[in-house]
Amino acid sequence: MPMNIYEENRILNASPVELVRILYSAAIQAVANARECLRSGDIAARSREISKAQAIVMELSTAVDTSHSLEIGERLLALYDYMQTRLTEAHFRQQDRPLAEVIDLLTTLQEAWRETETMALQ
Repeated sequence: MPMNIYEENRILNASPVELVRILYSAAIQAVANARECLRSGDIAARSREISKAQAIVMELSTAVDTSHSLEIGERLLALYDYMQTRLTEAHFRQQDRPLAEVIDLLTTLQEAWRETETMALQ
């Protein structure tokens, strides 16, 4: 689905933290869509949505900055790698459980970024 003007302006004017939150939202939506496609038996759409989620998680992993905290950065990278593995398993095994797990992880991280942004504004 093409991006509308509002979404495009939101992304172009977003802070780095907001961009991360936008990526989390998009990844969560892609995984939720993949789960729905799995339930409905739409193999092609499920594959597209999982691929979309994997691309977003890859983008998130390339944005990790380990210069401030090597330990936190490495743990986050390991978590993104784990999510990639679970998304691949969901795709090949056609299972919902890995997708549900990835949504839970992404939602937790999204909430943490939301708190980080709130704390930064105070």
